[in-house]
Amino acid sequence: MLQKVFYIFVKIAVLFLLGLNVRRKDLLPFEGPAIIVANHNSHLDTMVLMALMPLSKLKDIKPVAAADYFFSSPWKAWFSEHVLGIIPVERKREDRTSDPLEGCYQALHKGQVLILFPEGSRGEPEEMTGLKKGISYLAEHTPGAPVVPVFTHGLGKALPKGSFLLVPFFCDIFVGKPITWAGDRTQFMNTLQDRFNELSSEKTFAPWE
Repeated sequence: MLQKVFYIFVKIAVLFLLGLNVRRKDLLPFEGPAIIVANHNSHLDTMVLMALMPLSKLKDIKPVAAADYFFSSPWKAWFSEHVLGIIPVERKREDRTSDPLEGCYQALHKGQVLILFPEGSRGEPEEMTGLKKGISYLAEHTPGAPVVPVFTHGLGKALPKGSFLLVPFFCDIFVGKPITWAGDRTQFMNTLQDRFNELSSEKTFAPWE
């Protein structure tokens, strides 16, 4: 209930403060197992993607994020788990025998939808960096799950890294066709990068850029 109330406010903020243009929203998976992968420039990324989902589906939409940041304090941990619904991933592990993606595997087995950012961390606004291979292990573990690439443009300027003040800005969300695991890690990563390149080339160049 708390999560729904939070995202109702997020939907209102997105509607009235951001000029949000979503292309091919029908390609977003609302049921799993499925994985949404997006570029990462702002804390808005997760909230906007979650706000695009039906409220009735929120309990089965699970963002994946770094435990060392989102679970670094009791308050952050409570908010991340109970409001944002985050699955934490340990980036710096002392126990090398455990798999940091185990929580993601379990969510996919439950038929949930993951939202993750394969760049690993937020980069400079509107500049995409290289993709990490972790997404390929999730795809390999659940080969039937569609992996849907999403390219966002403008969110890094609406809420830049280090800022807590939302700036009204025109933002585009480009949803790409899904890909699935075909047995080769290099091929999978190259195909995913190609999809992001294609989506990036669609972005609208606004007059202020």
